[in-house]
Amino acid sequence: MLFPTIDFAVFFVVVFTASWLLRPWARAWKWMILGASFFFYGWWDWRFVFLLGASVLINQAGAVLVGRLEDVKQRRTAMIGAVALDVGLLGWFKYYGFFTVNVANGLHRLGWGSPLPVLQVALPVGISFFTFMGISYVVDVQRRKIEPAGWLDAAVYLSFFPHLVAGPIVRGSELLPQIRQRQDPKRIDASRAAWLIMAGLAKKVIISSFLSSAIVDPVFGIPHQHSALEVLFAVYAYAIQIYADFSGYTDIAIGIALLLGFHFPDNFNAPYAAESMQDFWRRWHMTLSSWLRDYVYIPLGGNRGATWRTALNIFLTMLIAGLWHGAAWTFVAWGAYHGVAQVIGMLRRKNREASQTSLTANMPATPPPLASDPGTTVLATTDATAVEPRSTARVWLSRFVTFNLVCLGWVLFRAQSFANAMAVLSRLAHPGPAPMVTPLVIGAIVVSIASQYVNPRTVARAQRRFSELAPVAQGAVLAGALYVITLLGPTGVAPFIYYRF
Repeated sequence: MLFPTIDFAVFFVVVFTASWLLRPWARAWKWMILGASFFFYGWWDWRFVFLLGASVLINQAGAVLVGRLEDVKQRRTAMIGAVALDVGLLGWFKYYGFFTVNVANGLHRLGWGSPLPVLQVALPVGISFFTFMGISYVVDVQRRKIEPAGWLDAAVYLSFFPHLVAGPIVRGSELLPQIRQRQDPKRIDASRAAWLIMAGLAKKVIISSFLSSAIVDPVFGIPHQHSALEVLFAVYAYAIQIYADFSGYTDIAIGIALLLGFHFPDNFNAPYAAESMQDFWRRWHMTLSSWLRDYVYIPLGGNRGATWRTALNIFLTMLIAGLWHGAAWTFVAWGAYHGVAQVIGMLRRKNREASQTSLTANMPATPPPLASDPGTTVLATTDATAVEPRSTARVWLSRFVTFNLVCLGWVLFRAQSFANAMAVLSRLAHPGPAPMVTPLVIGAIVVSIASQYVNPRTVARAQRRFSELAPVAQGAVLAGALYVITLLGPTGVAPFIYYRF
């Protein structure tokens, strides 16, 4: 069930009404939300409802068992068992075909037969997202960060339909307290929710859909028929398409959750305004980035130990991030590409810190503060170790280079194969006419990039002014926005890109 459809609109009106009518009765409300979430998930294929149920059962049983054990080793063993079952389900549905095909190809080259049957396993929508949420829940219980929830609360948390199929990845510590708390309908920020939903619809229905059909799909589909300029703008257009598509979904999901009384964490923060590849991952898919940090990078050892070990941990984390996105070597290569970029950034930062430390060591000691000055504090660093402000030109150069490096990575992400990726990149050396680079395509790309640099305070002021309008005026604005979105959007809406991850 797609968000920008009549089917979902009818579904949500029913759920919204029932949710607030049943709010005084917590248990009845939870059963209603649970049933609605399973209905929502089963809309694509009712058989996968059993998979979602199995995920809930595995993670709640694991959390309860881990919570009851006092011995540290036993608790860790139980946690590893639950996580292994999670990864096993994910591996079967998402990676079995990829694994067996590659094993069969390797053995075929050696002249041996394949020991495993090659099966086409259907990929359930959103399995990566609710699997990662389940893992974080069990691990946080094992770390004693949260207590195991009740069975009904845990089931609602893991299956809650706004985040179910494409995130954001919400931690148990963030959502479970809200499930237990009785929400007050008078305190719902409906105007912000409406703003987010309309913004998300505009991103998905207008920007993402237009760029996809106007230039991205044709160029990536048959790259050898297009000139260098068309390929360049197709790469830039895909960067905008995937951002508009995914952040649009996130905006709608956060808005829907707000209308039901729940607050989800933000997932994007102007990623194309990043000044480095590290900065990009602090802004892009932030709930995944923090998940990878807390449940992959730190358990691998984080930055403890030698520099080479930290570099390896960073690289492996990004490699897992790539594989998480899809069962294809292009995704693995995309993760490796970002892993190398992250390692280079880490090494550059360490070199700068070493240079600053060396400079500080050669400077005269800073005199201590006067005892007669009440309340003075000795600074941890001297002026020589403080980060010097960079020039405006250097900041914009960093942004330009980072954006283009990210776009280069997107070629691997979008391409159907390495051959397709190389065909796209090779066309950058072939000048020629560019009929697909229309003013509308250029305008959509430029406006979307420029929007990344809008001051957040300006957006907040616009939202506040909208919220201060009378209800009739708000309704008129929303009706006008919906009309424009419907007018400019395509006849049908394609599924969100991240539904397949």
